[in-house]
Order: sequence, then C-alpha cells, then structure tokens
Amino acid sequence: MPKRWTKEQTIVVFNLYCKIPFRKASSTHPDIIRIAKLIGRSPNSVKMKIGNFGSFDPELKKRGIVGLSNTSKLDEEVWNEFNDNWDELAYESEQLIAEFSEEELERSSKNNLEDIPEGEERETIIKARVNQNFFRQSVLSAYNLKCCITGIQIPQLLVASHIKPWSRWNNKTEKTNPRNGLCLNSLHDKAFDSGLITITPNFKIKVSKQKFADDSSKIINDWFRNINGEKIEVPERFLPEISFLEYHNSEVFKN
Repeated sequence: MPKRWTKEQTIVVFNLYCKIPFRKASSTHPDIIRIAKLIGRSPNSVKMKIGNFGSFDPELKKRGIVGLSNTSKLDEEVWNEFNDNWDELAYESEQLIAEFSEEELERSSKNNLEDIPEGEERETIIKARVNQNFFRQSVLSAYNLKCCITGIQIPQLLVASHIKPWSRWNNKTEKTNPRNGLCLNSLHDKAFDSGLITITPNFKIKVSKQKFADDSSKIINDWFRNINGEKIEVPERFLPEISFLEYHNSEVFKN
C-alpha cells in the first residue's frame, strides 16, 4: 500500500500546480520529474495530485477542463489555505522546496538572494523577492506564456503585471494572489501601470483618450487606439478578480 501523502509534499505539489500550464501536466514534464524526485514520489503520482487540485479550480470547470475525482481532505485543505492566504503559503511552499533540496532558501540557484545585506529587513526583503518570483511564474503559466493583449510569446518581453499595485494593498495576504495579475508585454505593462490603459470588468481594453488625444502617429494607432474595446485573452486559470479590475479602473486609469 502506498504511503500517505504528507501535508508538506502536498503543499510543494500545489506550488507546482500554480507554475505549469494545466494542459502540459504530464509524467514526462521535466518540472514534474524534478519535484517527484525531491519529495520521494513517482512522476505519475505528482501528475495525478495536480489533477486533484484541478478538480477544485472553477476556471478550469468553466472551460470544460475537469481534474481528477479522487481528491482527499488534505488536497482540499491545502487548496483552501492557499486561496485564503497566498503570501504565507507561497513563501512556505518555496521554503519546503528548498528544504527538500537540502538548500537554504536564499542560496538556492533559483532565488539567488545572497546579495541582500544582513539586518533587520533582510527576512522581509527575502520573502518579498521569493513571493514576487512565485507570482511571476504563476501568472505567466496561467496565460500560457502569452501576452493577453498582443499574443507575444517571448518570455524576455513578458511581465506579470499587478492589477492593484503592491504599494496600495492594506491586506498583505493578497499581494501574491495570481488573480491580481495579467501577463503583458513590457510596453503595455508600463502603460497599464501608469494608467494609460486599463482592463474593464468584462475583460475589454480601455485606452485613455486624455493621454493620447494629441498624438495621431502610426505607432500610437497600432499599439493603443486600435486595441481600444478589444477583449483580452483570458487565462486558463486565475481569472483576474473583478474587484481588482474595478480598483484599477477607478483609482489608476487616467481618463
């Protein structure tokens, strides 16, 4: 009889669930093979655990993508804990991966945080960087590494853009929530962050008439005016939270 899954193993696999496109979760995926080896499970069992998490995901259900049905109470517990407190669980999952790898979190090759000076703020800075990395991977994965406005698929040009800026959060538990993210190319990320464009609650692009009124150049037409009113490509998972979009529309967008 196979050993029971521990909570630590389950949290690590949920971390992976967030970081790879659901349709690409197979026992031959290199990240699944890597995590399976770390936690002492078979690649197929890790793939099935990802399928278990998929059964809880409402966005997958809406797209007709159904996860597995043999979920456990532990799977549901981890799912609910993450969705109630993204900041803490994202960081904890990264710590667990480092422990399974027998590495210190800040010295792992993935994080490379040794440049942070010693002091009272060190732990806070490390946590913020680790969570930012988790957020980026989760958002880009949800959009299948494709800009939701242009369809650009060059990773070096893609940004996990925050809908409600980190600096404006009062509730620290939501900063790492992938539903506060959009996958944008660098230009439209800057425009979104500056309030030159926004995404409406029905997922349509809205361009600031005020900011582009005096510029009729071809590049402005091509990259901004012509996309006004177009619908973004919505993600496979982690659909943007409507309340976050409403905040950006009313508090960041310049119209």
